[in-house]
Amino acid sequence: MEYLLLIYIDETLEHTPEEAAQIDQATQEWDKRMIERGLLKQAQRLSLSSAATTVRVRQDEVLLSDGPFAEAKEQLAGFVVLDVANLDEALEAVADDPLARIGSIEVRPYWSE
Repeated sequence: MEYLLLIYIDETLEHTPEEAAQIDQATQEWDKRMIERGLLKQAQRLSLSSAATTVRVRQDEVLLSDGPFAEAKEQLAGFVVLDVANLDEALEAVADDPLARIGSIEVRPYWSE
């Protein structure tokens, strides 16, 4: 069963170069563990939310706005797709993700009918 992990971070948090290097290293190690377990299908870091454009269509008019739609302190920073047996396995993997310590990770199953 595939789950999409949406990773949110506070873009205003500042890290020293050493802290940033530690986060990158820990994240690469988590990715490697997930690959070795055969769980990691895809992962991608996103550009800052200031690079986003939000599209809405209202009454046939296309409305574009800079940045993300939601007004929030934390912004979507990346995503991961895990192929796991069930939600428990997904949550166990996410609890080990170093990014959960500096932000939050939403775990969402794919749509199924």
